[in-house]
Amino acid sequence: MGDLLTGLNGGNVPTLDLIFMLTMVALVPSIVVMMTSFTRTIIILSFTRTAMGVQQTPPNMVIAGMALFLTLFIMSPTIAQINEQAYQPYRAGRINQEECIRRMVVPAKEFMLRNTEKETLDRFVEMAEVAVQDDVRDYPITIITPAFMTSELKRGFTAGFLIYLPFLLIDIVVSTTLMAMGMVMLPPAMVSMPFKLLLFISVNGWELMFSTIIRSFR
Repeated sequence: MGDLLTGLNGGNVPTLDLIFMLTMVALVPSIVVMMTSFTRTIIILSFTRTAMGVQQTPPNMVIAGMALFLTLFIMSPTIAQINEQAYQPYRAGRINQEECIRRMVVPAKEFMLRNTEKETLDRFVEMAEVAVQDDVRDYPITIITPAFMTSELKRGFTAGFLIYLPFLLIDIVVSTTLMAMGMVMLPPAMVSMPFKLLLFISVNGWELMFSTIIRSFR
């Protein structure tokens, strides 16, 4: 318990600071979902699984794991920037907690703003009824985060629509062929699934999708 109450610079941690740190730890899952590439990534992976018609393969745990590690890969430059500019100076005792938090927010803002549509950000600024800033980085994170999440949801669903198209075409061809052959009792989904898997494997689908997701973030 004594180690828990010892600060990074060797001093004792005040009770309020300890409560603040525990609160931040509890908010980490929400931060991962809301302020990183996780949302768009897991939406695209989920749409891909559904489009292929394999509802439980890969399992949810595997989908979430792939999304998490892709997020770590995509966010690694931002994480390194936060570590260099905020965490290491705070650990060395050169800055206080307030300055550490301010420095941590800056790289996160820059990442979200690079991947937020201007129209979406302007709409949230208008709804918040705040003054328009010359530098978008001056907007509070409470405005940037929902604008970023909205943009991520839009891009994720757009990618899901594009992923669905080739698999939907296979379903239509298989269904039409079965009806022409009079095999109306045979479920088209059962017949089309091997062709969907063959298409996905033949184009090296996983590697293509992962590389596209990574390159889609600026």
